[in-house]
Amino acid sequence: QVQLVESGGGLVQAGGSLRLSCSSSISMLSINSMGWYRQAPGKQRELVATITSGGTRNYADSLKGRFTISRDGAKNTVYLQMNSLQPEDTAVYYCNAYKYSRSWWGQGTLVTVSS
Repeated sequence: QVQLVESGGGLVQAGGSLRLSCSSSISMLSINSMGWYRQAPGKQRELVATITSGGTRNYADSLKGRFTISRDGAKNTVYLQMNSLQPEDTAVYYCNAYKYSRSWWGQGTLVTVSS
């Protein structure tokens, strides 16, 4: 069982930045990959970015250059740095952990970008 706790969401003006954090209850070394997904109102959940235990990063094409995923193994924490935020980035952002065909989700953190 993996427990994920997100933090860092909030209200920001367009053009601003936020950093989300996701802490895992187990060592990241034992998790195949961790990542961020988001779900905007009325839309399906979509990939934002993932990072594997080996450090390989994957981003949604539309977000490359603005969002950066990173991790701190000592803290079992994954971060999502979001820059140049736009109103269309408004969504609930969910942390995900994937291990041996099983997937766990955090409770989500709301990011609201005002114009």
